[in-house]
Amino acid sequence: MAESFTGVDEVVHAVGTQLGETEWLEITQEQVNTFADATGDHQWIHVDVDRAKKGPYGGTIAHGYLTLSLIARFGDELFSVNGVTAKLNYGVNKVRFPAPVPVGSRVRASASIANTAATPAGVQVSLNWVIELEHSTKPACVAETVVLLVP
Repeated sequence: MAESFTGVDEVVHAVGTQLGETEWLEITQEQVNTFADATGDHQWIHVDVDRAKKGPYGGTIAHGYLTLSLIARFGDELFSVNGVTAKLNYGVNKVRFPAPVPVGSRVRASASIANTAATPAGVQVSLNWVIELEHSTKPACVAETVVLLVP
C-alpha cells in the first residue's frame, strides 16, 4: 500500500522514512522489445533471443535504462502527495546497475526519502532506490532520483 502524504510539509518532515516495497513485476521480452523500439537501442543482448541464448547470460536481458525507468511506475506504487499540482521527474544524481535483469525474471523496488530542498519552483525530494532482482544477492539497480513537488 502506498504511503500517502497530506502535503509537501509532511514529505519534508519525513526525511529518512523508508517507503516500503512494491509488488514483484515480471520483465517480459515484449517490454524489452518495446523499449528497444522506443529508444532505438536494438543491441542483440536485449532483442535477439536466439543469439542471446549463446551469450554471457544465457538469454536476453533488460536494458539498464528500462530497469531505471520502472522507478516512475514503482514511485506511484510507493507514495502519493496530496495538495500538489504536479509530481515531476527532476533527474537522477547517481545510478548503478550491479546485476543484469534476465527476461522472465522479477523485480521489485524499495525507496527511502533521502533529502528535501526548497526551490522557487517547489520542493525537490531526493529518493534512494533499490530495485531488487528476485533470487539474486545483488540488486538490479540502485539510484538516487530527484522529484520536484510543485505546489
